[in-house]
Amino acid sequence: MVRFAATHPALPLAVALSGGADSTALLLACAERWPGQVHALHVHHGLQKAADDFEQHCIALCARLALPLHVQRVDARHAGGQSPEAVARDHRYEALGALAGQAGARTVLIGQHADDQVETILLALSRGAGLRGLAAMPAAWTRGGVAYARPLLDVPGAALRAWLRWRGEAWIEDPSNASEQFTRNRIRARLLPVLEAAFPQFRTTFSRSAGHAAQAQQVLDEVATQDLAAVGLPPRISAIQALSRPRQANLLRHWLWVSHAVTPSSAQLTELLDQIAACKTRGHRMYLKVGGGFVQREGAAITWHPPS
Repeated sequence: MVRFAATHPALPLAVALSGGADSTALLLACAERWPGQVHALHVHHGLQKAADDFEQHCIALCARLALPLHVQRVDARHAGGQSPEAVARDHRYEALGALAGQAGARTVLIGQHADDQVETILLALSRGAGLRGLAAMPAAWTRGGVAYARPLLDVPGAALRAWLRWRGEAWIEDPSNASEQFTRNRIRARLLPVLEAAFPQFRTTFSRSAGHAAQAQQVLDEVATQDLAAVGLPPRISAIQALSRPRQANLLRHWLWVSHAVTPSSAQLTELLDQIAACKTRGHRMYLKVGGGFVQREGAAITWHPPS
């Protein structure tokens, strides 16, 4: 049977059901562990022709299991310059939050597993990510007032599929998973088999490293919160300059994210740090593109503004 990480979610709970093997296995395991307390949530993204088949599969599965299913359709298409993955993710979680409210569910479980976690770590490495990216996917978090959890992060994807086959359960394969135009799919198809052969315990060790990164990032966030309280809002330039450059970088990332939901690129952050270091006179001007807007000097402080 599927053995997922020890969890004691608030009941009733909901499972995000795509119709794939991972979410199908999670739904079955939860329905057996908490009978009468489980709802299924399905988000129809409208991004591919097979989306209707996903929905019909979920309807048939939940009808057979006598589980309540809640479905919401969204338009997850992205505009120019937007990340398709980020747009789809935002729409998905907005819909899941709404569906959880309809179901009266206090927790939403997501079926991502150990292979997904490794793929996320490798994807972060390929992009030169920092600690936040290397921390990969958290096992539990809150978004929009809804509690979420990923109880399968210690379970290999192959184990879930083997369990479903043993039970005689069917699932839907997303056709887009076979396309190697996506970096994550290339990692899955090419790198994971090599890692499996060379380092059979790679899922456990990679997950351990992600946990270390998450702990370190938590410390950095706590330091940044203290530093931001000290430099004020908007941040005073002289107070920023009193910090070491790595601590300045940590503070500025934190300020941009918590105050403006902006993530600077490495090049943008480096230029901002250089400008702050050079800001020694009252006449020094600053106007830098950061994220989708601009950081500029206003008197003794710096501010961020969206594009006009």
